[in-house]
Amino acid sequence: MKTLFAYICVLIANIYGILTCIFMYLLFKRLADIIFSFLLLLIFFPVTLLITLLQARKGKVFFTQQRVGYKGVLFMVYKFQTMQELYDLQGMPLPDAIRITKIGRFLRKTSLDELPQLLNILRGDMSFVGPRPLLPEYVLLYDKRQASRHNVPQGLTGWAQIHGRNALNWQKRLALDAYYAENASFILDIFIIIKTVWLLIAKRNGDVLAEKFKGN
Repeated sequence: MKTLFAYICVLIANIYGILTCIFMYLLFKRLADIIFSFLLLLIFFPVTLLITLLQARKGKVFFTQQRVGYKGVLFMVYKFQTMQELYDLQGMPLPDAIRITKIGRFLRKTSLDELPQLLNILRGDMSFVGPRPLLPEYVLLYDKRQASRHNVPQGLTGWAQIHGRNALNWQKRLALDAYYAENASFILDIFIIIKTVWLLIAKRNGDVLAEKFKGN
């Protein structure tokens, strides 16, 4: 009886320790998101203003779209507009490769199109690090492990982004997202941020357009 009681106490202590670690991780991650997103919004304000003025001359400045966030909560993601609104005779959008603008291609290559997502991070819709937020229509197409990507906050950059971004097929991307969700930690987040900065400086992974996810 004493052995069973001791075993239960150890089990409860372990569960409490795990939950405490997860809570502290998410708490400090959120605090870091608020501080650094606010600072980066101030630092990049001149760049954001310049892009806004250039975009305003061409038409629509911002692109907004509903995405799925942490625990499946829906939110509106903000990006700079990089595509023209061009349609075929049936009213369907033309391929991305045709619709993307010159400035849009530059913004995507440098990831500057995602600067407005600092507002999403400040609001709490997203984090700096996590799986990229995807379309609601994809949710029903995920298998159980792929769906685990929503067990962590969605991010501006992530484990899949530093391993090939849109150049990867969907199964590989979602597997990397699931791996991150299962192993999220401060150390992993810091590694991802450092690798992301390096890739931006090296100008890699930034100019591949993604196809829609159609299931496994």
